[in-house]
Amino acid sequence: MNLAEHANARLSDWPALSRGRACCGARDCLCAGAQEIVHFHGDNEVDVHLTHAMIDRLRPALRNSSALKVSAASGWITVRLEAGSDIDLLATLVSAALLATGSQQGATESARTDPCTRCSSPASRRQPTRWSRRAFGRCRT
Repeated sequence: MNLAEHANARLSDWPALSRGRACCGARDCLCAGAQEIVHFHGDNEVDVHLTHAMIDRLRPALRNSSALKVSAASGWITVRLEAGSDIDLLATLVSAALLATGSQQGATESARTDPCTRCSSPASRRQPTRWSRRAFGRCRT
């Protein structure tokens, strides 16, 4: 079992999260209600929807981690899983994401305009139809 599978199994046990289908096409997605929170992209990359406000709040701590990729243009961050401790970091960030989306008014609406890092990549910006017509933030099982 690779690190992403371990992380997915660990987070899937959380009562606040349920499995869904990611709008970006990620193979695994975890949601809080209708809000997409976690996308698993491959064996070692995971996107977490922290929201812009939470990223701004945590930015000093986020900058210190080499396992994180933070984009100024997105409320999503990417966690690179290279060691077991990165799963602990991911779990902490998912807790923060649950807090952020639970306290943010209109979180589902913001997710529609804030696609994950895979949908925010330069390649997807060249082909916006790949994601622009999909309803972001609607977790589907």
